[in-house]
Amino acid sequence: MRRIIIIALSVALLMTTAWVVRGAAAGSTAESTGPAAATLSDQSGQRKALYQSELEQNLQHHHPAAAPSGGGGRQRVLASQLARARLATAKYATSLRAAKADGYQIITRMIPDMGWHFLNPAIQGFDVTRPPILVYERHGRTWQLAAFEWVFTAKPATPPLPGVTYGSFAAACHYKDGTFVAAASQDQCAKRSPQTGAAFNFWHPDLVTLHIWLWYPNPAGLYNGTNPYIKPFNRG
Repeated sequence: MRRIIIIALSVALLMTTAWVVRGAAAGSTAESTGPAAATLSDQSGQRKALYQSELEQNLQHHHPAAAPSGGGGRQRVLASQLARARLATAKYATSLRAAKADGYQIITRMIPDMGWHFLNPAIQGFDVTRPPILVYERHGRTWQLAAFEWVFTAKPATPPLPGVTYGSFAAACHYKDGTFVAAASQDQCAKRSPQTGAAFNFWHPDLVTLHIWLWYPNPAGLYNGTNPYIKPFNRG
């Protein structure tokens, strides 16, 4: 009988403990929702700020030629902008699938010493954190983001970033599979790609281009149109 009583008391004690713990947990959750959530948010913000600061220091070290001589302030501004750009595009660094899911579509296949170009037609204007064109390198089935690109119909009156240099891209007809053909006007564009038979996509006039090699080192310079380190991928 004593054993039965002990067992009954033990069960009752366990049930009471469970209810107390459950109530305490619920109360703790209710009490901490505001302050705890704010604390976690603050910690996340602090980590992001610290990561950006570290990126800025790294970018200042690796891209000193991007700023004009004696432009220490400009260089710091540029490093801050590039750090924000890396944070904003990190999800695309090794995931072409993520880029496509966000609206980027192929506009050129491999251009030697440059890469494969993917355009998001919904992105307009200049925002360093939202490049309209992503330039990828391919090695087998692996894709690596290498550079960003912006295009203009004329050289910007005000440089969008310190120390920028520009390239060019001749007027061309582009097709759905990334093939393209030089053409001075759209009426010269065939309805199908002469190389592959893919359907016509769009035509553009002569363009001024701006590249930023933010995800792949370029000994020729941060803004240079081509990159000698890309040669191994030219057959890609």
